[in-house]
Amino acid sequence: MKRYIFLLISLLLLSACGESANGNNPRPERRPPLVEIATVEYQQEGQTITRTGTLQADRQVKLITEEEGRIAALPVHEGDRISKGDRLLQLNDTQLKAELKKARAQRAQAALDVRRLERLQSSRVVSEDELARARTALDVAQAEEDLLRIRIDNTRINAPFSGVISARLAEPGDAVARFTHVLTLTDDKTLLAALPLSELVLPSLALNDPVTLTLDALGDIRLQGRILRIHPTVDPVTRQGVVEVILNEPPQEARPGQLARVELTLRAQPRLTVPFPALRRDTQGEYVFVYDSDSVHQTRVVSGLHLGEHIEIVNGLNQGQHIVVNGFLGLNDGVKVSLADKKPAEQESAVQ
Repeated sequence: MKRYIFLLISLLLLSACGESANGNNPRPERRPPLVEIATVEYQQEGQTITRTGTLQADRQVKLITEEEGRIAALPVHEGDRISKGDRLLQLNDTQLKAELKKARAQRAQAALDVRRLERLQSSRVVSEDELARARTALDVAQAEEDLLRIRIDNTRINAPFSGVISARLAEPGDAVARFTHVLTLTDDKTLLAALPLSELVLPSLALNDPVTLTLDALGDIRLQGRILRIHPTVDPVTRQGVVEVILNEPPQEARPGQLARVELTLRAQPRLTVPFPALRRDTQGEYVFVYDSDSVHQTRVVSGLHLGEHIEIVNGLNQGQHIVVNGFLGLNDGVKVSLADKKPAEQESAVQ
């Protein structure tokens, strides 16, 4: 009996709740989300960007032997500053000089033979063939002498330009083979940095544009430079090109291998922009919500440069469109919205 009374009371309560939900207390209608919008527009302004690179010498040469032999003199060490034409290396040339002396004697004898045969040939004592062979022997002796002079010159290495010795790989007394790397000479007065830059930035730069550099090793000292080269190709994977900047007057403390922070000023050009908060991202990429009449639509875009409080839109939007910049909670493609701080009658005129 108690069980039946309990079921009856439960049914009465459920019936009362249904009546309250259907009639007495109707659920209020859900209001559309409130959003703030902005207009997609062009901006034309210059911009300064900072990129990092590593200082390197514009000229650096490996000094390599062209003869084999024992090193007789190697008077320079790493860090030594030298001038163009300074003697940097001398190989032992005693044997080559002896061979040159022999070649000179053979050339002198060949010259005497030619003169003697020329006198005899005038009296028809010798034939033309004998005289021709003598002249050929003189030419060979002269060539041998010239070759030995060149080989003796190759036992000496002089500085091709002024700079600093950055590597010494042998010692006096070492026996070296031909084409052995012995020294490295660096022109530390001409320092540059190669910077990887987006393809979107390259059209805004030109040769000899001024740049400002700071070196972490020198603190806040600002150095002046210019764009020396803009490489003609862009990496098809990273979509980046390379720009080389050169220091106008490198300080004595500047060294190849130091980190350089380079400020480049991009030339002003019209760019389609939206406020930075409008740009959203998910696993598929970037998108914005475009406002049209009383609803929003999710639109995929491709962004470019970050310009202060705005960001460039490379693809996906047109000038004059309206996009949501605030009120993203609950937004989805096709959702109806209301404009914040606007009465219903004003919402339509807000986008006219």
